[in-house]
Amino acid sequence: MQSYEYKVIPAPLRGEKERGAKTVAERFAVALTNAMNAMGREGWEYLRADTLPCEERVGFTGKATNFQHMLVFRRVVGASAPLILDEAAPVVPKLGAAVADEGGKAPALGPAQGSEAAQDAG
Repeated sequence: MQSYEYKVIPAPLRGEKERGAKTVAERFAVALTNAMNAMGREGWEYLRADTLPCEERVGFTGKATNFQHMLVFRRVVGASAPLILDEAAPVVPKLGAAVADEGGKAPALGPAQGSEAAQDAG
């Protein structure tokens, strides 16, 4: 059976500005997405959001209960964080169009050498 370790962080209180995010809900979604992606890069898997009571002092002798919104993440114990490369992945060149010779026609390709299909066809 796998063992997990857990991490709890406070949910964002405000949205973050981003191009295309105009409403409060869209900006809050950006802030939540950024927080969750940051945890995911460290190998944490999002589990759930909880709202929990938190007792705070008010004045000298008073107490008040406020509710905190928390995000719960987990990962397998002993699992290392995934490798993150700072450099972009290498670009694989794509094949271009066939280059025509001076006569205006592209050269014809013959059958592959050494293949059974080429021997059967010939």
